[in-house]
Amino acid sequence: MAFRPPGAPPPAATSDPSSRSSSSSSTSSASAQRDEGRGLLLGLAGVVMFALTLPMTRLAVGDASQPQLPPAFVTAGRAALAGVLSVAWLAWVRAPWPARAQLLPLAVCALGTVVGFPLFLALALRHVDAMHAAVVTGVLPLATAVAAALVLRQRASPAFWACAVLGCGLVIAFAALQAGGGLLAADLLLLGAVASAAIGYVAGARVSARMPGEQTICWVLVLSLPLTVPATLLVWPGEAASPAAWGGFVYVSLFSMWLGFFAWYRGLALGGVMRVSQVQLLQPFLALLAAVPILGERLEPMTVGFALAVMAVVFIGRRLPAGQSRP
Repeated sequence: MAFRPPGAPPPAATSDPSSRSSSSSSTSSASAQRDEGRGLLLGLAGVVMFALTLPMTRLAVGDASQPQLPPAFVTAGRAALAGVLSVAWLAWVRAPWPARAQLLPLAVCALGTVVGFPLFLALALRHVDAMHAAVVTGVLPLATAVAAALVLRQRASPAFWACAVLGCGLVIAFAALQAGGGLLAADLLLLGAVASAAIGYVAGARVSARMPGEQTICWVLVLSLPLTVPATLLVWPGEAASPAAWGGFVYVSLFSMWLGFFAWYRGLALGGVMRVSQVQLLQPFLALLAAVPILGERLEPMTVGFALAVMAVVFIGRRLPAGQSRP
């Protein structure tokens, strides 16, 4: 505090525009850094939830020698449970109904993410372990970029397509080595899961350009209820399953199908898509690590090597420009 003689008038208030501008800029920068940090944490939380989908789905369906819940029940039931929760959440936030033009992409998103991906994944995990599936599905972010380039009619760079081919080649080589020279039916199911999710994600992204991401996934689930609820009742398990299998089912219903998307989309909104989306590269490796304590699977050097190679190709491919849209 500056010294002022007793009785002296207080100094006149000064107005320094540059000082106010600097203070405002500093406050804005600090706020942006906080949002970015929160966004990264939420994005990481979403990725962790998604990474656990593979071991938890394997836990729910069991393997061919000790089957647990039917894959069709896990597929329909997880979407039905998440859909009922979505009805309550949409009513609570008073979300507006989707526009008529949004219904078709929402339906495509539902076919890909509610039906195709979880069904193909559950069927495959009856026959291969979660670590194997983590490597094969690790190419999903790159497959999504490929689907976006095709759907949006973009002229992607040759380097981008080279990464796409290399990523697919790594996955096929890994699957062939694991199978002793050929592809298993489960590998084709996993590739079907990747293709389904990629198409569903692109359709959902077109809707979320005009609707919050959390509302997009909720409307996808709600509009699927006329299919998922009857299907759940129709394929309800006729035989008892272990508590662990039911625990896996509850997890994929609440976290993989619902809460994971809340954390993920909120993280993207706060921290920025370009920065936060990079944490998704950790998803295959996190799935590998999770399979050890949850399922007791053994981490093989070859599996880790292929996982790291796929992650590297995805990282490079996502940094390459998608190109300009064709007329």
